[in-house]
Amino acid sequence: MANNDLSAIPADVALDFLAEILPFKDLDRSELLKLSRNGTIDFFPEGTLIFRQGETEVEHFYVIQQGGVKTYRIEDNDEISLKDYRGKGEYFGALPIIQGTRANLNVEAVEDTFCFLFDKQPFLDLLASNPTVSQYYLRTMSAKMAGMVYSQARQKKIMPRTEGTLYLFTAQVGEIAKGELFQAPCTTSVREAAAIMSEKMVGSLLLTDNTGEIVGIVTDKDIRGKVVARGLDFNTQVEEIMSSPVQTISGQAICFDALLKMIKNRIHHLAIEQNGRIAKIITTHDIMVTQGTSPLYLFREILAQRSIEGLYPLARKIPHVVRALIEEGAKANNITRMIAVLNDHVLERLISLQIEKFGDAPLPWAWMLMGSEGRREQTFKTDQDNAIIYADTDDPALQTEAERYFRTFAESTIDHLVKCGYPLCPGEIMASNPKWCRPLSVWQGYFRKWCRTPTPESVLNSLIFFDFKGGYGDGELVDRLRAETAATARKSDLFLLWMAKSTLASRPPLTFFRNFIVEKDGEHKNTFDLKTRGLVFIVDFARLMSLKHGVTETNTLARLNLLRESQYLPETLCTEIIEAYEFLMHLRLIHQLQMLEAEEAPDNYLNPKDLTDLERQTLKEAFLVIGRLQDFTRKEFHLTDQ
Repeated sequence: MANNDLSAIPADVALDFLAEILPFKDLDRSELLKLSRNGTIDFFPEGTLIFRQGETEVEHFYVIQQGGVKTYRIEDNDEISLKDYRGKGEYFGALPIIQGTRANLNVEAVEDTFCFLFDKQPFLDLLASNPTVSQYYLRTMSAKMAGMVYSQARQKKIMPRTEGTLYLFTAQVGEIAKGELFQAPCTTSVREAAAIMSEKMVGSLLLTDNTGEIVGIVTDKDIRGKVVARGLDFNTQVEEIMSSPVQTISGQAICFDALLKMIKNRIHHLAIEQNGRIAKIITTHDIMVTQGTSPLYLFREILAQRSIEGLYPLARKIPHVVRALIEEGAKANNITRMIAVLNDHVLERLISLQIEKFGDAPLPWAWMLMGSEGRREQTFKTDQDNAIIYADTDDPALQTEAERYFRTFAESTIDHLVKCGYPLCPGEIMASNPKWCRPLSVWQGYFRKWCRTPTPESVLNSLIFFDFKGGYGDGELVDRLRAETAATARKSDLFLLWMAKSTLASRPPLTFFRNFIVEKDGEHKNTFDLKTRGLVFIVDFARLMSLKHGVTETNTLARLNLLRESQYLPETLCTEIIEAYEFLMHLRLIHQLQMLEAEEAPDNYLNPKDLTDLERQTLKEAFLVIGRLQDFTRKEFHLTDQ
């Protein structure tokens, strides 16, 4: 427990410290003085239990002056649920003071720690008199204070450019949707529908059938694009131009998920479901008004671009959009999902413009994305990993024509992608390589050979090619290849065994005494590769287990969640793996963004000395989770002698 001999401190010492941290830094010194006047400082040696859950009466608000603590709960089943780590400038004790309860969490010093202690009543007075401070703590606590280690990494390395709210990741769509629902029968004429929308000053109208059930939606964009632009009769019934079924989202969904769904589906209206019925409509305008800066602006610019050259600067704006997401508190999974969606739209617009130039392909085809692109896990450093798959033909002349068309098309597209900022693949795994621009039957042969006669090369190929997804074109070709590949891999025990061994070939960069193992010399001295020495283990494990159990998803976190839901992975281990993966990806994104802002080429080499004590400790815990993941793999594939 805490020391009893608290040391009084001059008010100006505590005041100067508070003036450097949120939310106090924006307050007048006179307001801070009331809180600081009776401030004390206390020292807690490493391992001290400062708060005991459900027992400690909290009489002070604690701000960490030096050192760090971890907060956790002991659940009813006696399992420990780790909440977060907190370091210099961060706090604890606010929630029980506000709620008038005993400590809701255990708080333990993870290193020798000094804290400023401020009396409970002056803290409550400050909350009552200053809405900025009270909103800050209530908002933080509404998110259950999870992920503070991410916040620490972000605040330390990425200086905010904006006020930085958490609207995208905390506000629910049901809370910010504006206005009422307006409906009309689907037999309504376009003219009548336009009149209703004009009178009600709305951009959409829900349409019902003769039973009153909602069957579609018509928007002002539909009327402009499908009626006015095409010269369609204004007496046409709106069911001829409506979108059906209506795209919906739960009222409890966060704004980010609504935004992502709108961008993916190229729509500007989403119906909000509450208790199984459509209750409201949310629009892109609602989100932009709430959030301010939005990826929607860039999305619209990409779609509106009429020249390939015009896509070059737009693609290079993606890091700026992502920077705003990091400022707002986005976790790695949200960030990589947004990067993937924006990259997909750049690719789709580029290929559409290319087809205008080259003309239609002689055979059905698809552009495939592989590796991190196929997993929807791109960061700021993403080489091209792509391929072309096209339909088989018995006509030799048509086959020759297809080979010529796709070769020229691929070479030109790859060149444009480079100019958009997507580097060439060093291993030439690109559509411009004739080996990876082949008919469906050839691709099926590749995967059958890799699975049935495993070699080191085939296992290496599996790390990239088994994560493919369609990027543009005929999705049926990609689906057929996916179905056969999943079935073949699942039955190929020897291939899976080889893959399992590859995941055990190296260990995370920790010594027996839990010290980091770094490069001894060379260009990357005193660093380690966060991707190859950390993230790769989790990505490879998720792929291996998915192939073993016939899971066709390619995204790492989605794979892990599906494996957990199907009980192929223990609940506790899977949760630990997901948390470790999120943290490693977060460090990687922050590191790469920091390099971009220093006008350096982003890489994956991290120096542990650049991290805070809490970040280093969390990183070590993530590596220990990878060790447990490898132990599970040994048992699962009977490799206990490895």
